Amino acid sequence: MKLSIREAVATDYDDLCALFDEEDAPHRENLPRIFQKPRGAVRGRDYVLGLIADEAVGFFVAQVGDRLVGLICVMIRESPEISIFVRRRYTVVNDVVVKEEFRRAGIGRALMEEVHEWAVAEGANSIELNVWEFNQGAIEFYQTLGYETTSRKMSRRLS
Repeated sequence: MKLSIREAVATDYDDLCALFDEEDAPHRENLPRIFQKPRGAVRGRDYVLGLIADEAVGFFVAQVGDRLVGLICVMIRESPEISIFVRRRYTVVNDVVVKEEFRRAGIGRALMEEVHEWAVAEGANSIELNVWEFNQGAIEFYQTLGYETTSRKMSRRLS
């Protein structure tokens, strides 16, 4: 398997939507009170093309042959100018997905390594991400890469 990692381009749109849908499916299944299947495209064309064009966004795809088998999308952020916060520039991972049949082949790790290099080049001093509690596989994956829990988001239904 010859893997290559490259920046996403506009012509990837349809394949990116298929990957986003694969990423979204377990969220819809596990948290239907929060996530639903869109009636149209899983991500609008303008939204995706905006991410690709944004210089503060790193949007990379994993390709095997002519197939896109994974993606990662990250953004540069700055801490708020509030005195309690240490001034810092950091990267936030928004999306990461590898097609199910290609998981456990090092593709997710390769995507994360690409983002680590990109973040350093962008002057970031850390990488942050959110992962839903139901996604134990992702939690374990991130832990193997040295990530640790620094906060927890909680909710309560009011119905």
